[in-house]
Amino acid sequence: MDLHLDKVHNNKISKAIAEFNLIDKNDKIIVGLSGGKDSSFLLYALKILSEHTSLNFKVSAVTVDLGFEESNHLSYLKYLCDKLEVNLKVIKTDIYKYIINEENGNPCSKCAHFKKGAIVNYMKEKGYEKLAFGHHYDDAVETYLMSILYSGQVNTLQPKRFLSDNEVYIIRPLIYLREKRIISAKDRIEYKDTFTKCPYDQETKREEIKEILEKIKFNKQIFYNIASAMRGNSIKELWPVKEDEQILTEKMQSIWEN
Repeated sequence: MDLHLDKVHNNKISKAIAEFNLIDKNDKIIVGLSGGKDSSFLLYALKILSEHTSLNFKVSAVTVDLGFEESNHLSYLKYLCDKLEVNLKVIKTDIYKYIINEENGNPCSKCAHFKKGAIVNYMKEKGYEKLAFGHHYDDAVETYLMSILYSGQVNTLQPKRFLSDNEVYIIRPLIYLREKRIISAKDRIEYKDTFTKCPYDQETKREEIKEILEKIKFNKQIFYNIASAMRGNSIKELWPVKEDEQILTEKMQSIWEN
């Protein structure tokens, strides 16, 4: 396997690490490895950086087996980790059984919650303090739009997030990389998209947002304008906090009082 990062990948990842203080010297980092292109590339990139930067951090991988009856991606994960010479921990679960009949319309959220819980428990057991996910720039912008359109809130993925209940950090070193840049490196990491697909892959709100962005991709500045709006200093003028309904009703009634 050809281990090197080109200039764009290196600059974008280094910028994220430096700006958001993602990695400290001698860190012990574990990558949440799903087998998708993003987490595969993240593991590949962090392995290279662990050997060629002054940070001297250690990297390993963890994957959660959801319990699909015909799951066939573990052989690829083991192959990738062997090639990169990193340790892989496979956590066996029955999460699939709990989400396949999900009636609340949000199986992805429940699945993510269970997976993160399983990984965090393993991290605490083995003394890891940082969990790296392969979310990229497109994921952050999509999440931002999902929050506004579907929940009426302004939230997005954080490059670095501290889980105070568990005293671990989640970091996202690929947060400045566009998805197309990761796709461009698929051949280099010998990526094999052969594992079992989740039945909900094409039915999520994220897919709806992807379709919206796809329709306006001819104007790429729109993407970067949305990304700029995710910054804390981007908010210029908003409506005031919504007033208590009872107080508002009383004020409305007072308008008509003689």
